[in-house]
Amino acid sequence: MGKMDGKVVIITGGASGIGAGMVEVFVEEGAKVIAADINEDALKIASEKENVYGMKLDVSSDDAWTALVEEVKEKFGKIDVLINNAGVSSEKRYKDIDLNDWEFMMKINGFGAFAGMKHVAPIMAEQGSGSIVNISSYTAQIGQGFNHYTASKGAVRSLSKAAATQFGKDGVRVNALFPGVIQTPMTEALSDSKALLEQLIKATPLQRLGLPEDIAKAALFLASDDSSYITGAEIIIDGGFSAQ
Repeated sequence: MGKMDGKVVIITGGASGIGAGMVEVFVEEGAKVIAADINEDALKIASEKENVYGMKLDVSSDDAWTALVEEVKEKFGKIDVLINNAGVSSEKRYKDIDLNDWEFMMKINGFGAFAGMKHVAPIMAEQGSGSIVNISSYTAQIGQGFNHYTASKGAVRSLSKAAATQFGKDGVRVNALFPGVIQTPMTEALSDSKALLEQLIKATPLQRLGLPEDIAKAALFLASDDSSYITGAEIIIDGGFSAQ
């Protein structure tokens, strides 16, 4: 038996990167996984896998969330797990960031996670159970990144704790993960600079970059009954970088 047998799981940004790694791990553990993503081509590929259901979703849209949740409920009758993973990044320095940059980043990373909880947590509350895992960033834990990305991930951190206190009485758990630098398409640009890559690895106590499965397995723990008395918690997955 798998840890997620019979569970219905929504993973945003599930068609690539960390999200795709999560989809694979959760399916292996017996879940039916909705890979929600805005990239339709990637969703078609994801949907070819058994027990994976690709559904288009713009996480910054209330209407899109409403449609997705209604479709999932109609098809499966419940939602057991939500992983708010979809997000965008940016290399812009603070001097070059304007209001448009700020608003775009916050609506995807900040409002996207908020909207997911807004639409899914009440359904879980009606069921009397559910687990939400939000993907923040190690930059929200340390003094690194004076920019809109760090701000958006700080919002995810605060919202996770607030949601944990809001919905705990209803049997809904909310926790957050804080990945460091993970090898995904979003961070592939780092490979173009061997010196920078070596510098990052050298500065990490575990002497390597993270892998999508490192995040996926932590998400699995928080989503499963193994963490049934854990809510409002923060797990940093950065190879020890932020411990220094």
